Amino acid sequence: MLPSNLFSLPIQTEVFAAGEVLRRRNEVLTSVLHLESGRVLRGFYEEGYLRHQLGAVEGPFWLDAASALLGLPLPVDMVAETRVQLRRVPIAEFRQSLAAMPEGARGLLLDMASGYRQQSELAVSRLAHDAETRCAQWLLNHAQQDASGTMRVTLHQRKRLIAAQLGIAPETFSRVLRHLREMGLIHGTGNVLNLPQPLALQTMAGS
Repeated sequence: MLPSNLFSLPIQTEVFAAGEVLRRRNEVLTSVLHLESGRVLRGFYEEGYLRHQLGAVEGPFWLDAASALLGLPLPVDMVAETRVQLRRVPIAEFRQSLAAMPEGARGLLLDMASGYRQQSELAVSRLAHDAETRCAQWLLNHAQQDASGTMRVTLHQRKRLIAAQLGIAPETFSRVLRHLREMGLIHGTGNVLNLPQPLALQTMAGS
């Protein structure tokens, strides 16, 4: 998106091995990374590996320029798929270089950055929706009817083990359960969850 010759890149490069985490989602940027060579994966890094991949880029490429341009935290994690070489530009210097650009070119870059950011947020949103779908399916598959006719689920395993079965992080599972509570689709505390609106859950599960 950004020609590297518009910026004064540092002479020193940083080298990272395959599998190393380069950026964390929701990280507030203090520098901008220019990928000189190698391949980087974008997605959700959880429990020691990239559980959900949302794309890949190869150098030369600005890894986080869109977020830096918009002053926003990163929406995804970034992990080196191969050995990579990076150059790190302090964000203050990065913005000074942008300020020196013609207004029209700067406006175009901001529009492109906004579009790229929207695509990333849409992918993250779809991933979160997928987690809700899987949780709803799991709840329905494990639901039983009690004497009063209420559907309920008893959690016989720890939440982290259930999350592993669903292929999501424990914090994602907890977040989805909290969202379902807010929507009134589950009630109860402890290891027993009531399902007052099973038809709504079925709709969420795609049944």
